[in-house]
Parts: sequence; structure tokens; C-alpha cells
Amino acid sequence: MPGTFYEAPPGGGEPFVTVGQQVAVGDVLGIVEAMEIMNQIEANKAGVVTARLVKDGAPVGYDEPLFTIA
Repeated sequence: MPGTFYEAPPGGGEPFVTVGQQVAVGDVLGIVEAMEIMNQIEANKAGVVTARLVKDGAPVGYDEPLFTIA
């Protein structure tokens, strides 16, 4: 297990993105914590977030899709 996915900043708050939201390249979609380091996950393309594929706090692996953007 390389890391844990979080949809919002540490300490609570609103999710970085929600389904239906427009995003641009480089927008932060979430965080993956790996070895106690928080790594921001950024959109690699512009579009609308159509689905979040993992739950908040779920373990994630390398190259695992986290969102779909259309």
C-alpha cells in the first residue's frame, strides 16, 4: 500500500473538488499520504469531475485512478 487518499486538507474542511466541478490542469484534487508525507494530487487535464473512484481515507496503489474527468 503506497498511501492513503484524503479528499480534504488535514484538520477538516471542504473537499478539494466535488463531482460536477470544473477543474483546470494543476488544480488540487486530493492528497495521498505516503510515509507521513502529504502529496497533493493535481488534475492532469481540464474538464468536469464526473466521478470520484476512491473513498476518503481509503488505501491507494501506484497508478490507481482516483477521479474521472471529462
